[in-house]
Amino acid sequence: MKTRDWLYWVLTAIAGLTIGSGLFQMLAPGFELRLLSAEVTDTSGHFFGIVGMFMVLFGGAFLNALLSPADQPMVVFWCSLEKFGAFAAVGLGVLHHIFSSLALLVAGFDLCSGILGIWYWRRISATG
Repeated sequence: MKTRDWLYWVLTAIAGLTIGSGLFQMLAPGFELRLLSAEVTDTSGHFFGIVGMFMVLFGGAFLNALLSPADQPMVVFWCSLEKFGAFAAVGLGVLHHIFSSLALLVAGFDLCSGILGIWYWRRISATG
């Protein structure tokens, strides 16, 4: 039986937010690029939308793994690694002056999400 404590619910919310923000990024990439003070071109919008699609997919996989009756440690592990990858990618974008420093809030959120995900993964791996 799964333990549905604060960590479980925080990760469930993070998975839902990842789906929602990824969907918005897919549908309105120019809005988010302008918000982050990034150059908006057909190319940048296209690739930002592709990133949004992968956010939807990883967020959906994470949410599915969390809501599943059985623990799915490998899905949790890979979705947590995606959060670390997002942290690195956004951080590099700020470092290379592609995004404004506002994007560091997104990077920080992804880093915290990855840490919490790995913590949860270790916990469910130890019980399985």
